[in-house]
Amino acid sequence: MDKKYLLVVLILVLSLVTFFMTPSRDTIIPIPEPYRNLNDNNQTQGVLILAKNLDTPSSIDISDKGKIFFTEKNGQIRIIEDGKLLNQSMTNIAVENKNEGGLLGITLHPNFTLNHLLYVYHTYKKDNNLLNKVLLLKERNNKVTESKTIIDNIPAASFNNGGVIRFGMDGKLYVGTGDAQIPHSSQNLSTLAGKILRLNFDGTIPNDNPIKNSSIFSYGHRDVVGLTWNSNTHEMYSAERGPQGFDEINIIIPGKNYGWPIEKCSGTSNVKFEQPIFCFNPSIEPSGIIFPKNVTNEAGELFISTLRGSHLRQIDLESKDQNNILVGYGRLGDIVQDRNGSLYAITSNTDDFGIKYYADDKILKILNP
Repeated sequence: MDKKYLLVVLILVLSLVTFFMTPSRDTIIPIPEPYRNLNDNNQTQGVLILAKNLDTPSSIDISDKGKIFFTEKNGQIRIIEDGKLLNQSMTNIAVENKNEGGLLGITLHPNFTLNHLLYVYHTYKKDNNLLNKVLLLKERNNKVTESKTIIDNIPAASFNNGGVIRFGMDGKLYVGTGDAQIPHSSQNLSTLAGKILRLNFDGTIPNDNPIKNSSIFSYGHRDVVGLTWNSNTHEMYSAERGPQGFDEINIIIPGKNYGWPIEKCSGTSNVKFEQPIFCFNPSIEPSGIIFPKNVTNEAGELFISTLRGSHLRQIDLESKDQNNILVGYGRLGDIVQDRNGSLYAITSNTDDFGIKYYADDKILKILNP
């Protein structure tokens, strides 16, 4: 059998195993045929394709006015305005684009419409060493007019770079890092690897951080790839990739230790470590996480987009019921919501770990989540 088709079969089998091992209710969005050819039709039932033929998109955010910003791992920041992908990129950052490194995270300042500030997380090489940093950028007329490094010397490697950046409900900037393939660095408070960091918008350290004069907010993480907040409870949640399985969803508490690499979501009651609220084994490889708000501006159920699982998963935190609500587009990356309630997700089929299909990669608008 041709190796490419064998790989397709294996991916479909893994997706089906993940799907059927998950307790589920009725699927909300009709499922298209797996990896279907969309031809020139940019809409299937419930899903609109806003952009296609993209080069490994990695993260996405959207302004109050509906302008969409997304990163491509090769260093470009792209914009979708008035429903159309602009031909010219906003900027092209020099990055080390290899495996899980590159231009990774993006987030807009909460007052972006007024101050035009946005932030990106990227991998670069310095003196033959790999590092990650966060840049503060200022946008004007779809171009970068100012750039400033606000945190640097985050350890990097070919894998486990973290890369998610999000503003919390407290107006602080949160940064998820990875262990950079040195597991015990997650337990070392003298390095930024394997941590969740908390900063003021200008990169200074908040006075109320749990460790004095440190940006470290929590530690003992392997590879933090998703951050979100429940607007009802104000709790902070993270999505974290495990080692060949043992992916975690955690509630993040200031100053706490989440156990890696001493403990991987085993469900033990070791009081030294915070325990995950969900553990996925076999791996679904989470990528994005969000509490979509409903029409009353309250947080609904938790949504997780997955790479290896190739689906968008909905979790009821009270009943623990889980439901796969979108499949058929391959590997799903980051996910955000606009002020009108629609969700936006990126596909990740051109990242050297998936299989490229017709018009990949894409930005999806989920019309009825």
